[in-house]
Amino acid sequence: MYAELGPDERQLTGAWDDTGEDVLGDEVDQRIFWLARHRLTPRASINGGWDQLFVDPRDGRLWELTFPLGSLFGGGPRRLTHLSLEEASAKYGV
Repeated sequence: MYAELGPDERQLTGAWDDTGEDVLGDEVDQRIFWLARHRLTPRASINGGWDQLFVDPRDGRLWELTFPLGSLFGGGPRRLTHLSLEEASAKYGV
């Protein structure tokens, strides 16, 4: 289990750790994955699902899950960014 999103958090950016035998998501990347699977509610997606919009049901804030290094195998590490309603509306049409 990981920490819920805090009221002061605005962006989480994961990284990958290369162990020499495998590439694993760091603690931040794993937390983002956990939040998206267990805490956030999906609202919309674009770009074939590579950009995803979520809402935090606890406080109503909007969060965008992206893969800024999408050229890497599996999409690379994750980034979770808080979006304003205006930003989400402009990008996702919601």
